[in-house]
Amino acid sequence: MKHPRPQSVLLAATFLFGASAASAAELNIYTTREPGLIQPLLDSFTAETGTKVNTVFLKDGLAERVVAEGESSPADILMTVDAGNLVDLTEKGVTQAIESTALTEAVPEQLRDANGHWYALSMRARVLYAAKDLDLADFNYEDLADPKWKGKVCIRSGQHPYNTALIADYIAHYGAEETEKWLAGVKDNLARKAAGGDRDGAKDILGGICDVAIANSYYVGLMRSGRGGEEQVAWGNGIKVVLPTFKNGGTQVNISGAAVAKHAPNKAEAVKLLEYLVSDNAQKIYAEANFEYPVKPGAAADPIIASFGELKIDSKPLVEVVSHRKQASELVDKVGFDN
Repeated sequence: MKHPRPQSVLLAATFLFGASAASAAELNIYTTREPGLIQPLLDSFTAETGTKVNTVFLKDGLAERVVAEGESSPADILMTVDAGNLVDLTEKGVTQAIESTALTEAVPEQLRDANGHWYALSMRARVLYAAKDLDLADFNYEDLADPKWKGKVCIRSGQHPYNTALIADYIAHYGAEETEKWLAGVKDNLARKAAGGDRDGAKDILGGICDVAIANSYYVGLMRSGRGGEEQVAWGNGIKVVLPTFKNGGTQVNISGAAVAKHAPNKAEAVKLLEYLVSDNAQKIYAEANFEYPVKPGAAADPIIASFGELKIDSKPLVEVVSHRKQASELVDKVGFDN
C-alpha cells in the first residue's frame, strides 16, 4: 500500500541532521518503512517524551549508505522490513548490541537477535486464504503438496521474498531434500502460474480459479477495510482465513524491526524509542496502521486480524530461517516453480 512521502523525509541526511543532531533531545532514523506507516508512532513518541525524531526514507541501499558514512553517520536507528534485512545489517557491522529488559521481555526470543543487535517490532503471518464454502478449520503448510489440492492452489512467484521466507522455514524444519519434494508437489497443485500479488489470491478464489491461496495476513485487513479500494472489499469478504502451521511447529511469520546504529550519536534516546515501540500504546498503533500483528504477547491485534484466531508463532529462530533463503531461492529455480 503506497503512502505519500513527506517532503522532509526525502531530504538528504546532511540537511536534516545539522549541528544539533548530537543533542539528547533529538533522534535520527534511517528507514525503509513507508513514512505513512511509522509517522504516527514517531509523533506519539515525541508527544510523550519531547524528543524530536528526524527521519530519512531510503527505498534501498540502507546498509551501503551507513557503511559509506562510517563513524560520522548521524543515524541512531536503522529500521526496516524483513528479518533478512536486519540480519544483513548486523553482518555488515553497522549495528550494535544493546541490553534492555523491556525489549527482551516484550519480544519473543525467536524474533530478536540472540546478541541484542536487532528486535522485531511488528509481525505479519503467511496465512491461507480459502473459499468460504470450504469445510476447513485448520491446515498445515505440508498439505499444500497433497494431491487432493491439485489445480486448486494460487500463490505469487516463488522467488518473491514472502515465499522464499516460507520455503526457507520449511528447510529449517525438514531439510533441503524434503523441501524440494514439497515444492514440486505444490507446483503440481497450482491452479495457475505462480504470479501476481497476494491480493490476487483472494480475487482468484472469488473468481473460482482456485480454492486456496497463500498470502500475508495484513492484506485481508487492507481489503476488508476498504483501504485497498472498493473492488477489494469484495475480495477480502469473499474469503476466510486459516492460520496454517507446520506439523511440528507454528505459523510462519516475518517482521518489521530495528537496530541501534553502530555509531549512534544518541544511543540512549535510540534505546528509549525501541522500548517505546514495544509498549502497549505503540503496539496498538502498529496494529491499527497496517493491520500488523503486535510482537508483544497479550497486545491486541486489530479486530479483523484477531478474527483469524490465536496466532501460534513458529519456534524456528528467524536468524536460522534467513540462513536458508539462498538455498530456498535455488530450489525455486530447480523445480521450475515459476515456469
